[in-house]
Amino acid sequence: MQIYIDGEYYGEDEAKISVFDHGLLYGDGVFEGIRVYNGRVFELEPHIDRLYASAQALALEIPISRTELVEAMMETIQRNGIHDGYVRLVVTRGKGDLGLNPAKCPRATVFCIADGIALYPAEVYEKGFRIATLSTRRNDPQAVNPRIKSLNYLNNVFGALELRDRDVDEGLFLTLAGYVCECTADNFFLIKGRKLMTPHPALGALGGITRAVVMRLAAEMGLEVEEGFYTLFDVYNSDEAFLTGTAAEVGPVVEVDKRAVGAGVPGPLTREIISRFHEYALSTGTPVGG
Repeated sequence: MQIYIDGEYYGEDEAKISVFDHGLLYGDGVFEGIRVYNGRVFELEPHIDRLYASAQALALEIPISRTELVEAMMETIQRNGIHDGYVRLVVTRGKGDLGLNPAKCPRATVFCIADGIALYPAEVYEKGFRIATLSTRRNDPQAVNPRIKSLNYLNNVFGALELRDRDVDEGLFLTLAGYVCECTADNFFLIKGRKLMTPHPALGALGGITRAVVMRLAAEMGLEVEEGFYTLFDVYNSDEAFLTGTAAEVGPVVEVDKRAVGAGVPGPLTREIISRFHEYALSTGTPVGG
């Protein structure tokens, strides 16, 4: 494996950053998880846009140009022979001292990893995901805004810790006010009749790239697409549900808090969305070779 770090490529055992890097010490940095399908980078521009938006929110200056950043990512993909896989693009605050002050970090660190990923076993996609509501609440956007795709994922980690030894596949965050927000690693959708519903970004859910694609595909299917404020009552009484994410893609949800969603099997509209998503993913994107 070849890993890009600040203009150079290193083998996995030689790839290192400083223990004084504030990305490690304080989670001060941003990242993107990006898929490669059929030799093409999926939704490249939206991913890079989101990376820069997250960096802007943190007053984090990315030390190379957008063009250089994309070229480094493409080179990393090629060096690792990735035709179908996953890319992790990371920008940290960089090396500083043991204090919090970002001004003590003169230059950000950029690194890129290209490899494979599989969050869930294949049979889960056939049978459907079972999820449970978490007691941990989603970070309040007025404190640590979850819309920033930062290296601080402890809120998500606390949610994932709740799932240990539980017979479920994912956990569902609520906001402090009790509204449905998102899962530990995925966005969340409900279907009622011909209406597709997903939590409003104001609640703190990440502006998912796969989420945006699915909303477009659903609109093309003639579904009414709505971003709103929903409670568990809406979840328990939905006809269908599914989750989306770069790594997870689109996963049907068949059970929430031991209550069947709809008929308790992946629903017909969800299956159509999954089919359309796979077709879209395999037929679009930016070629890795230019």
